[in-house]
Amino acid sequence: MPPETAVSTSHSALDPKRWQALVFISLAQLMVVVDATIVNIALPSAQADLDISDGNRQWVITAYALAFGGLLLFGGRVADLWGRRRAFIIGLVGFALASAIGGAAQNEAMLYASRALQGVFGALLAPAALSLLTVLFTDVKERAKAFGIFGAIAGAGAAVGLLLGGSLTDYLDWRWTFFVNIPFAGIAALGAWLVIREPAESRNRSTLDIPGVVLGSLGLVALVYGFARAEHEDWTESITVLMFVAAAVLLTAFVIVEAKVKSPLLPLRVVTDRNRGGAYASLGLAMIGMFGLFLFLTYYLQIVRGYSPVKTGVAFLPMVAGMIIGSTMIGTRLVTRVPPRVLMVPGFLVAAVGMLMLTQLSLDTSYLGMIVPAQVLLGLGLGTAFMPGMSLATERVKPTDAGVASAMVNVSQQVGGAIGTALLNTIAASATTSYFNDHVAGSTNEQLLTFSAMVEGYTSAIWWAFFILLGAAAIAALLINSKGNQGPATSGEGAGDGQPVPVMVH
Repeated sequence: MPPETAVSTSHSALDPKRWQALVFISLAQLMVVVDATIVNIALPSAQADLDISDGNRQWVITAYALAFGGLLLFGGRVADLWGRRRAFIIGLVGFALASAIGGAAQNEAMLYASRALQGVFGALLAPAALSLLTVLFTDVKERAKAFGIFGAIAGAGAAVGLLLGGSLTDYLDWRWTFFVNIPFAGIAALGAWLVIREPAESRNRSTLDIPGVVLGSLGLVALVYGFARAEHEDWTESITVLMFVAAAVLLTAFVIVEAKVKSPLLPLRVVTDRNRGGAYASLGLAMIGMFGLFLFLTYYLQIVRGYSPVKTGVAFLPMVAGMIIGSTMIGTRLVTRVPPRVLMVPGFLVAAVGMLMLTQLSLDTSYLGMIVPAQVLLGLGLGTAFMPGMSLATERVKPTDAGVASAMVNVSQQVGGAIGTALLNTIAASATTSYFNDHVAGSTNEQLLTFSAMVEGYTSAIWWAFFILLGAAAIAALLINSKGNQGPATSGEGAGDGQPVPVMVH
C-alpha cells in the first residue's frame, strides 16, 4: 500500500478489496436487522412449544433489547480501542453461537439467555459494521454509494425479516428463525477475515473509560427497560417510574463524567455537533414512525384481514422496494450534489404522507388501492432520508471515534424503537378499549366490534406516528445546516482540506 500524502484520500479509500468488504459488512447488518423482526414472527410458536406464559413471553424480546441497547456505547468504544475488524468478527461468531443456543433451547430460561447473548454480541457487531464503512470509504462519492446500500439494508431488513420469519415458521419450525443466523454470520465472518483491512491510523490508543461504561450502560438499560415495562404495565406503575428516574440520574451523571475524564467513552463533541445531533434525533424519531408502520400494519393484516405470516411478509415488499430505490437511486445520487437537509426534510415529509394515508385504514381497505401506495411513499421517503442521515451521523468525526459515533446511530434507533413500541402500543390499546366500551351496548356482532375497535386503535397510533415523522422533518430542517461533501472536492482529491483522512473533526 503506498504511503499517504496530505493531498490524497486516505489509503483505506484505495484498498482494492473495500467493495468486497462492503458485501460482508452489509450481510452482517442484514442479519442483525432481520433478527429483530424474525423472532417476533416466531414468538407464538416458541411460546407454545416451550410452555412460556403470556406474562413472561415479553422477555424473549426484552432480554435482547436490554443487552443490545445497554451495551452499544461500550461496544462502539471497544471497536475503536481493540480494532473494528476484530470486534466485527468476534461479534459475528458470538452472535452465531448465541443463535445456535436459541435454536436448540429446551426451556424458557435457555431461550432468554440466548437472546441476551445475541444482544451482547449484537452491541459489539452493529457499531463495528457501521464504523468500518466510515473508515474504509473516505472518498465522498464512494462513501455515498456504500452508505446508500447500507441504509437500504438497514431500512428494508425489518420487512425482509417478516417474510423470512413467516416462511421459516410456516414451512419449517420456529427454531430455524435462530439457526438461519448461523450461515449469515459464518459467511460474513469468513469474508471479513479474508478481505477487511482496517486502516492502522484509525485505531484509538487511549484507555477504556470504566466509570463511563458503568454509568452509560446502566443508564441505557434503565431507559430501555422503563419503556419495555411501560408497554406491558401502566406508565405510572412504581417500577416503571423508578426506571425512568434511575435512567435520568445515571445518564446525567454519565454526561458529567464524560465532560471531565481524559479519555471518555463518548466524547461529547460527537453528540454536541449540531449536524450529528440533528441526525441522531431525526433518525430516532423516524424509527418510532417505522415501528408504527411495522407493528400496526402487521397486526392489521394478520388479525383483521387474516393474512398468514408468509403473506404478510410478501405484503410488505412494496415498502422494501421503495426503501431500496429511495436509498440507492435517489439518496446516493443526490447526496454529493445537495446538502443532506435537502434530502432528509422532503424524505421525512414524503414518508409522513404515506403514514397519513394509513390513518384511513378500515375493515375492508383495498390493499392495492391504498396500502401499496402508502408503503411505497413510506419506503421512498425513509430510504431517501436514512441514507444521508446515517452518513452525516458519522461524518467529520475523528477516525479514532468512528466506533462510538456509529454506536450513537444504533442507540438513537434502539431507543427510538423502544419508545415507539411502548408509546404507540399504549395509545392503540387505550383507543381500542375506549371504542369497544362506547359501542358494545348496541353491538350484535362481537367479532366485528372487536375488529373495528382494533382498527380504531391502530389508526389512532398511526396518527401519532404521522406527527412524529413531521417532527423528524422539523428537527432536520432546524438543526442540520451542513452543506455536506459536495462540489469540487467530491472527487476525493483534496476532499480532506489538506488532511490525510477527510472525515476529521472540526
